[in-house]
Amino acid sequence: MLGLPLTFTVPLVLTALAALPAIWLLLRITPPQPKRVDFPPLKILADLRPEREMPARTPWWLLLLRLLLAAFLILAAAGPIWNPIAADSSRSPLLLILDNGFAAAHDWRERMNLAAEPIEAAGREGRVVSVLATAEAPAGIEPSNPAAALERLRSFEPLPHLPDRRAHVDSVRRFLEATPDAEIVWITDGVAGVDGQGFVESLAQMSEGRRITVVKAERASALALAGAENTSGQLNSRIIRAEPNGRDAGVVRAMDLKNLPLADARFTFDQNATEATAVFDVPTEIRNAIARIEILGEGSAGAVSLLDERGKRRRVGLVFGGTSDQAQPLLSPLYYIERALSPYSEIRHGRGAVGDAVGQLIDEQVSVLVLADVGGLDRETLGKVTTFVEEGGLLLRFAGSRLSAGNDDLVPVRLRRGGRNLGGTLSWDTPKTFAAFTRESPFFGLNVPEEIGVRRQILAEPDGDLAARTWASLSDGTPIVTADKRGDGLVVLFHVTGDTTWSNLPLSGLFVDMLRRITALAGAPNDVGSEARNAENQTVAPRLTLDGYGAFTSPPATARAVTRTYAERATAEHPPGFYGPVDSSLAVNALVPGDKLAPLNIAPLNARVSGLVGAQTIDLRAPLFSLALVLLLVDTLASLWLGGHLANLVSRTRRAGAGAALVLAAIMLVNAPLDLQAQEQRSTTREDKDAALVTRLAYVITGDSQVDATSKAGLTGLTQVLSQRTALQPGEPIGIDPSRDEIAFYPLIYWPVVASRPMPSEAAVRRIDAFMKGGGTVIFDTRDAFSARLDGAASAEGQALRRMLASLDIPELEPVPVDHVLTKTFYILDNFPGRYATGQTWVEAMPPQSEDEGNRPARSGDGVSPLIITSNDLAAAWAVGNRGEVLYPVVGSDPRQREMSLRGGINIAMYALTGNYKADQVHVPALLERLGQ
Repeated sequence: MLGLPLTFTVPLVLTALAALPAIWLLLRITPPQPKRVDFPPLKILADLRPEREMPARTPWWLLLLRLLLAAFLILAAAGPIWNPIAADSSRSPLLLILDNGFAAAHDWRERMNLAAEPIEAAGREGRVVSVLATAEAPAGIEPSNPAAALERLRSFEPLPHLPDRRAHVDSVRRFLEATPDAEIVWITDGVAGVDGQGFVESLAQMSEGRRITVVKAERASALALAGAENTSGQLNSRIIRAEPNGRDAGVVRAMDLKNLPLADARFTFDQNATEATAVFDVPTEIRNAIARIEILGEGSAGAVSLLDERGKRRRVGLVFGGTSDQAQPLLSPLYYIERALSPYSEIRHGRGAVGDAVGQLIDEQVSVLVLADVGGLDRETLGKVTTFVEEGGLLLRFAGSRLSAGNDDLVPVRLRRGGRNLGGTLSWDTPKTFAAFTRESPFFGLNVPEEIGVRRQILAEPDGDLAARTWASLSDGTPIVTADKRGDGLVVLFHVTGDTTWSNLPLSGLFVDMLRRITALAGAPNDVGSEARNAENQTVAPRLTLDGYGAFTSPPATARAVTRTYAERATAEHPPGFYGPVDSSLAVNALVPGDKLAPLNIAPLNARVSGLVGAQTIDLRAPLFSLALVLLLVDTLASLWLGGHLANLVSRTRRAGAGAALVLAAIMLVNAPLDLQAQEQRSTTREDKDAALVTRLAYVITGDSQVDATSKAGLTGLTQVLSQRTALQPGEPIGIDPSRDEIAFYPLIYWPVVASRPMPSEAAVRRIDAFMKGGGTVIFDTRDAFSARLDGAASAEGQALRRMLASLDIPELEPVPVDHVLTKTFYILDNFPGRYATGQTWVEAMPPQSEDEGNRPARSGDGVSPLIITSNDLAAAWAVGNRGEVLYPVVGSDPRQREMSLRGGINIAMYALTGNYKADQVHVPALLERLGQ
């Protein structure tokens, strides 16, 4: 039996349609109301007739009108629903394929609704359903009943990597061979995955003659980030899309490891372009602090780019030990070193003598100090450099005539005085080239050009630790680059000069790659020891990973460790995130520099294509009730017209004088305000009674619709949690105006500060002051923790709160102490996060702990803090929708941040309602002891 697109939620009501013939008969034999016409008395006597005339039946058009009215009411009561996807259904098995890579996260809710519709339709038609998510690990496809398929569908979430659809080809082939008549519905994100067009081509071959429906947007809407480049003056972030989709502009935000915003940058796609660049023009220190870049409003792992030590731009200081006439382009070693480092580092030159130049650069807080042909250092300079290295700095030295003549202790190995000539006039040796880098070397993996030749070098004295300190050597085994760890820093020595006098190494690309890897070790003390040199073999475990929406979460059970040299895009086993310890994290991203997104070509499938928009079910009850109301109005007017009342009304209105109209208008104008005032008074009185009988949470109506909606949703979510977890059963939260409403009935008031709204009136301030002095608690939330300025200056919301509190008599405040009863009223907490977790929470300052209280877990204090000030946007973290879904994502690295926010809300509510009862409990043993005596 073919399914119909029109279904009814209460189909039994349709049996009332059988009564339409009876209604028709009743209306047909019922005459309309007689028409009344007033005549003068003489006219009545003149035209008086003995017979009495009466209409025989209702006019046909009025009869039809009333039958339609009854039919519309019956159909509306039956709950008709239009379901477009179910229009062409059948009893054949259904295979639902759903793309759940990060490209589908942007509009995931709509995709889930679309995916549920064919499954629900299959349940009504008795079909079996199989569900396949393309970003999941390949597995067998098992048919199931629609209820089980719907449960499996709801377990899917967008995953933080591109799907490899071709990995599911074998599973799909086996399923189609077992069910030849299966119908396929594919809800795709429109972006080619890791396999490109491979899955489409294979599916086209396997599904010849089958019915396939592809649900996709007209244009792939996903935006993603593919790498960031920290250049000499700015940080460039690359934004990509699969095809032009109308989303031609946006904002990219940079944040640090604590998810604090550092900078915003706008981007704009050129016409028909698929790549754009966002530029962060900020100082080097801020760029080096950036750990996360994301596209605002995208909400997917592909729209997040994580930066680790490799993405930081090191500040490198250069010092040359030669004379000024040698410090010329193409003559000075610094010329080649600067050219090699400038694409990846910020270069600073030391001025003056060696001692002055070194002191200047250390004061400028360079990460890498380069000494080119610098021999012995004076005692003061030697102490500065030694301290610099031991505190985590990297000292990079190059050989030369001065270093070969006399050296200090700031070298990784003991050096022989003089040098070794290779290929000179008085030498039997020929120039040597580099040997292949060992696996223990940070340079492992770099290719050594055959044309590199070394004509002179400084030799190292034989030592038992020489091999462990050698990073590169010549073909005859003599060290050419050595290194040693000193404290938290590192000393690296090239046994050749930084120019071309001793070798042609500075002219090669290998020189650039070697210096880049060395500077990347600055600030990463865990990566410079001999035990960590083999980055190819060293693995780091995931610490924080991204979910499909781009939020930080705990690593999934399937996550595996990666090597230190991992530079590929994220996979199911290696999800995007930070790997390894905090101080030397490795960033893995969903996309890597150079990646592009390509649109998916579904033409080979010869499938029916349906769009994401307009495929939702449509509830027809409202339109039918509206039509019935219109017909009712038409029927009323028609009845008045047939009975002559409409004509009489028009006639009387025409005869009415202007004076009567004025009197009527005056009466209406006078009575309307009185009625409204009485109604408002009645409403206020009723709300006051409800507030007095039922405990409710309240929020201040600011006038900003978005903020007020968030406050209401937030207190609704907190009210639900209080009902579920505590003995308190509060009523629905209510919005109040402190200048007008009575607020004494509410124990806790939430006040979001909106800088753009006017300051509260004097009446509101007096009411709030009286409320707090009467034992109530007000939560002032500036909601600006995410946008707090780096210099500590108050935000616009913070300034507005200061002006608001300036006229209130408030006590001295302090951050919530660890032994405050607020941290223990219901849950044991140490902070009070909201949507953000970086803001500070302030309460009334408590008196110092007395000696008799000892080390009790909570200090006692009189009363309850009249106000709580926070900037963490508590309501947004508590906010839930009509179906209980969370409305706003939390910003923070703790996966339990929303739960901790709800616990903090419960503690605040219990604290406002019960006061310091927890603190009083510590006195119970003493009281019982006294009672016993």
